[in-house]
Amino acid sequence: MSRDEIYEKLKEFLVELFEISPDAISHDAQLADDLDLDSIDAVDLILKLQEFTGRKVSAEQFRTVRTVGDVIDQVHELLGQAA
Repeated sequence: MSRDEIYEKLKEFLVELFEISPDAISHDAQLADDLDLDSIDAVDLILKLQEFTGRKVSAEQFRTVRTVGDVIDQVHELLGQAA
């Protein structure tokens, strides 16, 4: 799966789960500052990503995630590990 495909899926999740405007979502958007996600939201997003990837996503892996682009990188890496 390409980074662009992951980005589109992630946008869907953010709109669906947190009612974020698609216009507010970009690769550089800060999860906390720009999209107003808190730690509880992050857990919800991790659960959704686990469902999407079919792989365990540890909170440790997401400790350094700050932007939408960071999430894309983490998911891309997760999917690459299975290949």
